[in-house]
Amino acid sequence: VVSGGSSLLKCGLGFAKCKDGSECIPYSHVCDGENDCKDSSDEDNCETGCRDQFQCAHGKKCIEKNQVCDGVPQCQDRSDELDCLKHREDCIHRCDKDRCFPAAFLCDGERDCLDGSDEANCQEEPEAEVTSRPTTSAPAVSKPIKCSLGSKPCKDNTECVLYNHVCDGEADCRDGSDEEGCSSSQFQCAHGKKCIEQRQVCDGVFQCQDRSDELGCTKLIEGCAHQCSDNSRCIPNSFLCDGERDCWDGSDEANDQECSPAEFKCTSGQCVSATMRCDGHPDCWDRSDEESCTKLPVCSTKHRCPQSKECLVQEWICDGDQDCKDGTDEKPLSCGVFQWLCKSRTKCIPAVWRCDGMKDCDDDSDEIEFQCGSQECLDPALVCNGITNCADGSDEGGSCQIKCVEMDNKRCSQTCYSTPQGPRCRCAAGFRLLEDGLTCADIDECEGQTSAVCSQLCINSPGSYQCDCHPGFIMEADGQRCKVTEPFLLASVQTELYLYGLRSASLDVLSSTAKKAILSLDYDWREQKVFWVSLDTESIRWSSLNQKSTGTLIKVRADSVAVDWLGRNLYWIDGVNSQIVAIRLATAPVKSLDYSIILDEDLDQPRSLALLPQKLMFWTEIGNAAKIERAGMDGSDRKAVVNSSLGWPGGVTVDTISDRIYWTDERLKAIGSTTLDGDDIRQMKETANPFSVAVFNDVLYWSDAKKRVVQAAQKISGKNRQILLKRPSQPFAVKNPCNMLDCSHLCVLAPGPSAVCKCPSGLLLAEDGMTCSSLRNSAFLMLLSPSTITQIYLQSRHTAAKLKGWPEHLALQVPSINEATIMDYSLRGHILFLTDDGTTSLSSFKLRDSDLASQGQLLKLLGDTITAMALDWVTLNVYWSSNKQPRLQVTSVTGAYTAVLLKEGLNRVESIALHPPSGRVCYTNVDLQGAGTMATVECANMDGAERRVVWKDAVQPTSLVFSSDGDTLYWADTLGTIGSVLIDGSGYRELRAGDGLAAVALSDDILLWMTVSKARLWYREDQQPKKLWFEVGTQVVALKAFSQSSQKSNQCTEDNGGCQHLCLATPIGRTCKCAHDHVLMNETHCGPEQHCPAGSRPCLDQASCQPVEKFCNGHVDCSDHSDEN
Repeated sequence: VVSGGSSLLKCGLGFAKCKDGSECIPYSHVCDGENDCKDSSDEDNCETGCRDQFQCAHGKKCIEKNQVCDGVPQCQDRSDELDCLKHREDCIHRCDKDRCFPAAFLCDGERDCLDGSDEANCQEEPEAEVTSRPTTSAPAVSKPIKCSLGSKPCKDNTECVLYNHVCDGEADCRDGSDEEGCSSSQFQCAHGKKCIEQRQVCDGVFQCQDRSDELGCTKLIEGCAHQCSDNSRCIPNSFLCDGERDCWDGSDEANDQECSPAEFKCTSGQCVSATMRCDGHPDCWDRSDEESCTKLPVCSTKHRCPQSKECLVQEWICDGDQDCKDGTDEKPLSCGVFQWLCKSRTKCIPAVWRCDGMKDCDDDSDEIEFQCGSQECLDPALVCNGITNCADGSDEGGSCQIKCVEMDNKRCSQTCYSTPQGPRCRCAAGFRLLEDGLTCADIDECEGQTSAVCSQLCINSPGSYQCDCHPGFIMEADGQRCKVTEPFLLASVQTELYLYGLRSASLDVLSSTAKKAILSLDYDWREQKVFWVSLDTESIRWSSLNQKSTGTLIKVRADSVAVDWLGRNLYWIDGVNSQIVAIRLATAPVKSLDYSIILDEDLDQPRSLALLPQKLMFWTEIGNAAKIERAGMDGSDRKAVVNSSLGWPGGVTVDTISDRIYWTDERLKAIGSTTLDGDDIRQMKETANPFSVAVFNDVLYWSDAKKRVVQAAQKISGKNRQILLKRPSQPFAVKNPCNMLDCSHLCVLAPGPSAVCKCPSGLLLAEDGMTCSSLRNSAFLMLLSPSTITQIYLQSRHTAAKLKGWPEHLALQVPSINEATIMDYSLRGHILFLTDDGTTSLSSFKLRDSDLASQGQLLKLLGDTITAMALDWVTLNVYWSSNKQPRLQVTSVTGAYTAVLLKEGLNRVESIALHPPSGRVCYTNVDLQGAGTMATVECANMDGAERRVVWKDAVQPTSLVFSSDGDTLYWADTLGTIGSVLIDGSGYRELRAGDGLAAVALSDDILLWMTVSKARLWYREDQQPKKLWFEVGTQVVALKAFSQSSQKSNQCTEDNGGCQHLCLATPIGRTCKCAHDHVLMNETHCGPEQHCPAGSRPCLDQASCQPVEKFCNGHVDCSDHSDEN
């Protein structure tokens, strides 16, 4: 960067300095006809450059033009080959420097080269140049008219008309000659050189070289049954007689439809289920199903229309929708504070919908462009016309007399018009006036799709736009909306299941065994089943779409269900256990243990679930912090999508067409939406009691649990709201990655897309990634978070690497623990030991299946904190140390016996490792003299004998762990290094693990460690390079590995080694040890020590005696606080 006053500007290679020295520009911008320097010096003296040659971008070389884009770089900077299209094998004609076309593109009536050279030497039609006849009054010959290729002159030779406008039924020439001598039996190609039979137009095969015979044709679809008269559309049977005009000529609605024997035919021609005839609620649009009924219907509600006698729900009275034929349920229309009453006084619309470009009132009174000062709207033609139309007269007077002059028209980029404020610039439709008041810019109607111009795909163009449809959909005749064959809406109202035809309005009732309200449902189109859960049973049930059968899939608790139709799995939310679970779809009932847990970590009251098969799953949470999250369908790549501006998010659904999710919010009384990544959050609709939500095509559907209605509205604008039900699509031919993976149990879809095999609880995925095998005798890791233990089998590292999220795991919530810090585990007894800094205690828990049951506190300290702890898995004795008791001491599993093993020369013990098979204990002894960062690693027998230092000057060593044979000791330090040394102090080695190293674990020959800048687990085996296994956002405070092969026995295994109090293993056998206030009477038995007066007991440090009543009285009396242990 050069300062403003500097003249020392240096330009790099390939750049030229402007004459004033203020800036540098690329050589390729010199003499290019455009001023790039502020002083325009880059365009000075250009005649001295390369004449009839190409100048390289660095400005130091000229080459012949035929060497440009020839595939060989002649310029040192290769600029002569930049932006060149790859030469095609059929390249015949080169133009525009970087383009080359085949012979078929020459003289085809379409200009492909910008310079028109591909159409330059073509043989022209004889009419292309015409000389008018001389008149009698003037013998001079008029200038001949020349028409471009693709057009022809009119008969009077005054203008040209395009060939595709000839014989199109509309006169384009002033003399009408373009419509003379037309034959309806043939079609003329747009370039004017060929005629084809009309039957060949829009047949899917190009007969015209310019392809004009297939322009404007709707793509033929499978099932094409009815050809519209203009040949532009061919529609399937389901579009016929569906109440919507799909052909401009209305031929698709000419004949009435037939209803099945199980249906009632409304007077309007609509078909509804025969069971709805005379049921007290109109289901036909014309209410004819409730006419001529011989007896009054039985109403389950308290209200009935006073005259026409239909059944009513309290919430339907004065809801803006006429339910009684006589209209007595609705009062005269009055609009809300933020609403506007249409001039017809029949409809209220939101005030912001006025003058928004869309007609919402039936009389179009909301859409007029000029707004008076008194707020009413006027047609612009009524402004400055000499007649006052605004109530405040703001449309007249002022500067209305000042008319637009030529200067105004030149200033405006498009047109000018008069207003009371003087001449103003105006833009044509499709353009908007910029802030300068002069310039018109294109309106990108497709941007954000906020105005819902297209129901699916939108392609913008200057001043306009074009709509398109996704595969499988057909464009409506209006050119904006896309249509598909008959879609159905599946809904539940209380205990009933309904199947509603969204086009035909047919309504069928499905079989249901529910006794209480149905909360959630989804469907499997392949098996023609609807899966649902209700309040009255802890099971997932199903009903067939043919209304013939029902059944139970699995007996489990479920709050929300979702079908993965692609992977052939059913997912559900278990809100009580805070889990997302999946099971393979089966035709027969499955056992409740055959499911797989997909997610169970940090879920806070999950409520509703939605799937985007082959990609993602989304769910809402309503716990302490309401949010919407997403993850891969295997539980990976988890992230929060929405975590703010939520009240009580309920139902959630995925819109596969626009790649958005929608959700209901009962507390905010609204429906929201966002992109799949959580961007562009919108509040879509205000509604009283939104419960469940669904999206199809361009329409949003939602249920109101209180009013018992299903409503619909346009998903982008929220307009065209209607009530579909008011009562007391899965795509095919999508590649399925699971078809290629032979999973033994369950296959789920992960992002990518890819397939992942999953196993039920109690089984583990083998190395082949497909087979589930028994977990017995398998090594596993335990990772400790402040309130959670996560168990991960080491075998699963073979099936996943570099995961963003947990691999296959079991998450165990630890009851009554506030701040867990240290853990250890006994495989033999399935007992977990945890220290809790929050309660300064040591507790034990029994692991049963997938739950931890508290066994109570083993130690409770007062004014003290445990700094190190390790478990002797043979005897379940606990070795520990604390801040106030910086000794190595051991306590029996019952808590009855505690003995001090080592105390001299110990400053602070921060890590303990045990190897019961060899009878050794090692620990770190921190030097408190300096900064407290240096420590020695010391070892002894497990009875405290033969103490020795094995390594000095370690930097805050932690996470001590033995090798499986007990000969080597490993630890982690704060420098990011894993150190190891033999028990005799020799053979020291280091492994650089990385910054943030927090813990290390060892299982046979596999070294594992955790770094915590982000919680990442790494491993290394058989001296291979380190590998990243997974990365999680959860705080991990401890890491340990366990296996049956490592937890071997010793002489204390049987009957506590014969010892009355404590059995402590040694390298050559075992030692019996007594509690601190007892002494050995013989080799195995203990008796009370008598050096304290009667009625008193010694402190653990033996420094003093205290009365018995002072022990555990809530007050510290011993100097080492041991009276309160």
